[in-house]
Amino acid sequence: MKVALLQFCAGTNKAANLLKALTMSQEALERGAEFILLPEVFNFRGAGSDKGLVGKAAEKIPGPSTDAFVPLAKKYNVSFLLGSILEKAPHSHVYNTSVFIGPRGAIDAQYRKIHLFDARIDDKTVIEADCVRAGRRPAMAKVGVFRIGLSICYDLRFPGLYQNYARRGVEILTVPSCFTKETGQAHWETLLRARAIENLAYVLAPDQVGIDARGMRAYGHSMIISPWGEVIARGSGAGQEIIFGEINFKEIRRARQTLPGIIKTGERHG
Repeated sequence: MKVALLQFCAGTNKAANLLKALTMSQEALERGAEFILLPEVFNFRGAGSDKGLVGKAAEKIPGPSTDAFVPLAKKYNVSFLLGSILEKAPHSHVYNTSVFIGPRGAIDAQYRKIHLFDARIDDKTVIEADCVRAGRRPAMAKVGVFRIGLSICYDLRFPGLYQNYARRGVEILTVPSCFTKETGQAHWETLLRARAIENLAYVLAPDQVGIDARGMRAYGHSMIISPWGEVIARGSGAGQEIIFGEINFKEIRRARQTLPGIIKTGERHG
């Protein structure tokens, strides 16, 4: 299966972000992508501490941002992972929600970010919980012969979520992100490869790049990681691009037959 990660620099203009995402998706489709993944907060990347701004950017799901991808999914018979959208929630909060759209254009899974970002980087403090309500449960979907487990960015630091997915038979772990440059330089690749190795699963991680409204720079370096922990493809930290890679169910089988004691999920054929 040919997968495509969209790495781009979203801003506060939702219409412009959505147009960019659709344009890049069209290019990926024309180049044969069967599963397209977008980064965290792909349709609005602003000051997360501004409740008014965040509230205005939030939408219901399904809503305008998800609806825009339905025609492409149907026309090309492909799946999309809309990295995350700010979803309306009660009491002036939002959810940070990842949405999986299947090839029939239906929303097959939604995942609300469980682990919310809390960090102090240089002179900036980020407390995602100021505006975002935490999700409570994992979410799975299926793309082709693969079962996928959904997560978002900071979740990457909590291996129990991914081990839960592996025990439930997941073969692909999705990690759409807006990882900061400072933490990304130190931990991004190490954590992604660790989650792949621990769970003998593919890891697909599209990341944002560039500077946001807070003055914080995202790391980029979107990655496709094999079940053996090898980097199949990676983006740069320099700009917007599409990262392509091939994933194969035989690689899952080979890794799990080599180390059968790590995951007890039963026999899979595909």
